[in-house]
Amino acid sequence: MMSSTCIKSLSIVALSAAFLSGFAAQSAHAQASTMKSPAYYVSEFEVNDPEGIKPYSAQVDSTFKPFGGHYVVRGGQVNSLEGEPGKRIVMIAFPSLEQAQAWYDSPTYRAIRPIRFKSAKSRVYIVEGAPLVPEQVLR
Repeated sequence: MMSSTCIKSLSIVALSAAFLSGFAAQSAHAQASTMKSPAYYVSEFEVNDPEGIKPYSAQVDSTFKPFGGHYVVRGGQVNSLEGEPGKRIVMIAFPSLEQAQAWYDSPTYRAIRPIRFKSAKSRVYIVEGAPLVPEQVLR
């Protein structure tokens, strides 16, 4: 049979564990809610003037890198599972929706956009991604 002192000690340990696990869960939730979600610029396009698009292709990297952007997809093979695939797909990741939009609206990118408009038919959008959790950031 357990002594009353032992039972009190076990009760304190159990209450402490419950408090700490609740605190840890609340802390993890708070951390996840303050983390920025990445954003992705997605462009599906078909080049109608291969020579005309070259100046755009040569300059576009330098316009998005200052905003934290990097290529995730740049052309490559597309295996359509449903529907008609775009002729060419480009996806650029940014740390946040605000940074992606700031890049798109920046004077440096605005200066080369007319080259793309003239040389290709495209659908372009920016989409906010799911928040990254610490395990994903470390990979």
